Amino acid sequence: MDAAPTTGPDAPRPLRIALVAGEDSGDLLGADLARAIAARVPNVELAGIAGPRMAAAGVAAWWPSSDLAVMGLVEVLRHLPRLLRLRRALVERVVAWRPDVYVGIDAPDFNLGVERRLKTRDLRTVHYVSPSIWAWRESRATAIGACADRVLCLFPMEPPIYARHGVDARFVGHPLADAFALEPDRAAARVALGIPEAARVLAVLPGSRVGEVARLGAIFADAAERLRRSHPDLVAIAPLANARCRDAFAPFAAGIQLFDGRSHEAMIAADVVLLASGTAALEAMLAKRPMVVGYRIAPLTHFIVKRLGLMKTERYSLPNVLAGETLVPELMQHDCTPERLAEAAARLLDDPTESTVALGRFRELHETLRRDASERAAEAILDLMEAR
Repeated sequence: MDAAPTTGPDAPRPLRIALVAGEDSGDLLGADLARAIAARVPNVELAGIAGPRMAAAGVAAWWPSSDLAVMGLVEVLRHLPRLLRLRRALVERVVAWRPDVYVGIDAPDFNLGVERRLKTRDLRTVHYVSPSIWAWRESRATAIGACADRVLCLFPMEPPIYARHGVDARFVGHPLADAFALEPDRAAARVALGIPEAARVLAVLPGSRVGEVARLGAIFADAAERLRRSHPDLVAIAPLANARCRDAFAPFAAGIQLFDGRSHEAMIAADVVLLASGTAALEAMLAKRPMVVGYRIAPLTHFIVKRLGLMKTERYSLPNVLAGETLVPELMQHDCTPERLAEAAARLLDDPTESTVALGRFRELHETLRRDASERAAEAILDLMEAR
């Protein structure tokens, strides 16, 4: 039997994969995924909505990922007509291009709607990064399964939830677990940040979005000031996600050294981390550092969430959720006060043995999440196409 031609009009077209990401985090995930796919399939064609990292990794950017980087209810409402136009245009372009699979990278409010429409056009769809169904309404798993042929999960407790709803979901590991060393080098981090090796260091992370910093910045800065008064040798540092977050925190930050970015170095350099609940808690866990987690949402939002029973977990920070037990103190809503945050952090500063058990569990959890996530995600995507 003659081999299929490799060139000319009868040659099989290259594998095509559409990738769509919003925000910097999605761009980073997408870039690593694109490189992992291209390493397995060198002649693959990659295109979609991409940031600069994805473009550098070989993804043709039909639109920039910054077009999707809209946060907050008011912002979304203001940009809704534009986002709806973009979604329609993207669906039309993907359908015309006929990729072998569409991969929506996070951005669930945008991507799940696109995936649902593409499934009705007989296109394969994958959603990379499961929404937090373990925290908010497990029943959403069914709706997500109606959009995506396969869901790629960063946490091991997520696929069993999807399985209860008949949804194909795979645990691929967490990219951050691949990025952090199992034994972070605190001395090197302090040298990089210009912090004396012998200092006692508090890292303060009041949120990665301006709204969070505006809501929590004064509380966290007050807690840091209380700690500095009771611990005169303490060095307080705050890595801010971007210039807008730095501007929002600066008015409260007297006596705190501010850094642009560099959150991983700051956490690794710290003796204790005071942080807003979210991905930062996972990062502090991977940095193997004692932490205190605090958070507040708007009072009306808190009332609605509680009244309607929307939150389905008693634990909020990812180290505690992953462990299934309380490893780190959580001070949420009314408990998130400067006094209580400072007291909890002081206990960790004054008695390093307080965190001995937690730090040991942090390493175990790190090893569980460390799976070479991009490689496993690429494998799961290519495997889905081969199964068709």
